Amino acid sequence: MSPASTNADPPSFPTFAHAIESAAKADPTIGFRFISDEGVPGFAAKATSEASFSYTALERSSARYGGALQALGLEKGDRVALILPANEDFVLCFFGAVRAGIIPVPIYPPLGIGQLQTYLDNTRHIVAKSGAKALVTTAQIKRLLGTVQAASPSLEQIVAVEAIRESLEPLKGVKLGPDDVAFLQFTSGSTSRPKGVTLTHENLMANVRCIMHDGLRLTDRDTGISWLPLYHDMGLIGFVLSPLIYRIPIVFLPPLLFLKRPVSWFQAITRHKGTIAYAPNFAYALCLKRIRESDLSGIDLSSWRVAGCGAEPIRAETLEAFATRFAEIGFHANALLPSYGMAESSLAIAFSELGEGMKTLSINSETLWAESLVNKVNDDNEQGVRLVSCGKKFPRHEIAIFEQGSDEHAIPLPEGRVGEIRIKGPSVMKSYWEDAERTRTTFVGEWLKTGDLGFLDEGRLYICGRSKEVIIVNGRNYYPQDIEWLASQVEGVRRGNVIAFGARDPSGIERDRERVVVAFEAHDAPKEFDAKALALARAPVAAAVRKAVQEGMGLALDDVIPLAHGILPKTSSGKLQRAKTRELYEKGELLSRKSARDTDKIGMFKEAAKSQLSYFKLAVLGGRIRK
Repeated sequence: MSPASTNADPPSFPTFAHAIESAAKADPTIGFRFISDEGVPGFAAKATSEASFSYTALERSSARYGGALQALGLEKGDRVALILPANEDFVLCFFGAVRAGIIPVPIYPPLGIGQLQTYLDNTRHIVAKSGAKALVTTAQIKRLLGTVQAASPSLEQIVAVEAIRESLEPLKGVKLGPDDVAFLQFTSGSTSRPKGVTLTHENLMANVRCIMHDGLRLTDRDTGISWLPLYHDMGLIGFVLSPLIYRIPIVFLPPLLFLKRPVSWFQAITRHKGTIAYAPNFAYALCLKRIRESDLSGIDLSSWRVAGCGAEPIRAETLEAFATRFAEIGFHANALLPSYGMAESSLAIAFSELGEGMKTLSINSETLWAESLVNKVNDDNEQGVRLVSCGKKFPRHEIAIFEQGSDEHAIPLPEGRVGEIRIKGPSVMKSYWEDAERTRTTFVGEWLKTGDLGFLDEGRLYICGRSKEVIIVNGRNYYPQDIEWLASQVEGVRRGNVIAFGARDPSGIERDRERVVVAFEAHDAPKEFDAKALALARAPVAAAVRKAVQEGMGLALDDVIPLAHGILPKTSSGKLQRAKTRELYEKGELLSRKSARDTDKIGMFKEAAKSQLSYFKLAVLGGRIRK
C-alpha cells in the first residue's frame, strides 16, 4: 500500500527534490501519463499519442534536463524562465531545475492570445522582475522572443527545449534545504501587474500536506485527471507536485483539448477511472454548454469522488446544474468540493468538507451591502444573495476576518461580519520576489492580507469579492460578482463574459461619486466589429441589463456597454480583468479594442521582424544565442 493511504502517516521530505528521488526508489509503477494530439484513446476518431512515465523514469529524465540546465552555466539560485506548451517538457524541465537548485519561473505560452504585443509585454515584465538568466521554450516560440531578450539585461540566453531533450549531461548534486526557494509563481495579474510569489520547499511541503492528507484524504486507489495549465498554481502544485510526493497517478490532458472538446475530460475520467479532478467555475459551465447528449455514450463518471472547484468566484447555480445534468452518467453531487486558495499561500487555503457536497447560505442583500452584516434568509427570498461555503481552515493554519486597513494589533471580527480575509501559517509565502514594498503592504504582522472580502459562519469561509473591486455608492458596498450574475441572466448576454466596475466619469463632469458600469459581450455580435452598430443593435439587451440590476439590487447603472466576442480582457488563466477593463473605459479605449480572436497579422509580422533584428544585434554585440 502506498503512503497515500488514509491510515498512513503523510510522507515527509525536507525538499521536493528529495521527494522525486524517494518516489523513484520506492515505486516503479506508472506515475504520470501525458495525452497529446486531438482526442482521448478509445473515444476520439483521431488517434492520440500517450507518453507514460514511471516514477523511476521521471527521476532519470528530469536528471538529464537538470544536467542540461547546469551545462548552460546555470547554478543554484539562478532563475530559469519556462515557456513550454507541452506538459511533458514542462514537468521534466521543472523537476530538473528544482533538483539542480535552479529556480524555475513558469510563464504561459502564446497560445490563443491574439494580442501578441500584450503577451510580449507581460513576458518582458516577468523575465525582468525575476532576473532570469535563461529562458527555455520551443524553437517556434523562440523566434518571437528576441525583443524579450533585448529588453532584459539579466537574460543571457534563450534555449530551445528540443536541444535539452537530447542532452546527456549528468546532473551534479547540490545541497538543498527547506528554506531554499523552490520556484517563483507569478500571479495571474487580474488586479495588478503580475507579482513574483517566492515559495520555499517548506511552503510547498506544508501546503501539499494540507491538500492531499488533510483535505482530500487520499487512498491508494486514487487517480487524478487534469487538463489544467501547469504554469499556474492549481495545475502545477495540485496535479504535479502534490501527486508525486504522495505517489498518486495522474493523467494530463492538453488545456486546449479540453477547451475545444470538454467531453475529453469526461472520456479520460471514464477510461482511467479517475477519482480526483479540479476546475474553475467556468469549466463546469462550459461542460453544460458544450457537451451534447450524443457525446455521453460510453461515459461513466461514477468513479469521480472529488470534483473540486476554485480559482475564481463559485456559483452555486452552476455546480447544481452540473450535478443534475450529469447524474445520469454516474456523477454524484456529494463529490463537489468548493475550495479557496491563492498563490501567496502556495495554493490551498480552505477546502469544503469531503464527501458532503456543496454547502450554501442565502444572505439578506440589503444588510450585506449597506452594513456588511450577515443576516440569513431562506433560499427563495427575493432579497437573498446565495454564497458558497469554501470550508474550514487547515491544521496549523489560521483564517480570520479583519476590518480593512486595521493594524497588527487589531482584533479579528466575530462571525457574521464581513471584512478582509487574512491568513497565516507555514504555507504562506515569506515575500514577493525582490519587492520589499509590496511585501510590506501585504502583511500585517504575521497575517497576510488576501485582498478578498468575506465572513465566517460556523467556522466556514464565505467569499464576497475583492476589496479593491467593491463599488461604493451612497455609502453602500456592492460586489461586482453580484451585478455580473444578474446581468448574465439576461437573454443575449454571454454568460461568464460580463464585468462590472466602478469608474471615474470619463468626461470629468461627475467627480463626486463613482460611476457604476457594466460591460458585456453580446451574443450574435456582427462578424465585422463596429462599436456603434453593435451598441445600436444590442440596445434592447443593454436596457434589459439595466432593468435586471435595478430590480435585483436597487442599483441604477450609469453605463452599460455591449461588446463583440473576445473584447473583454482576461488573464492567461481566463480570469476577467476588472482593473484592466476599468482602465480601458476611463481612457476611452474599451469600444475601440480589437477582439483577441482577431489576430493582428501585420502586428505579428512586425513583432517577428523586430525579434529577428534583436537576435541579430545580440549576436553581433556578443550576446549568447543558443540553438
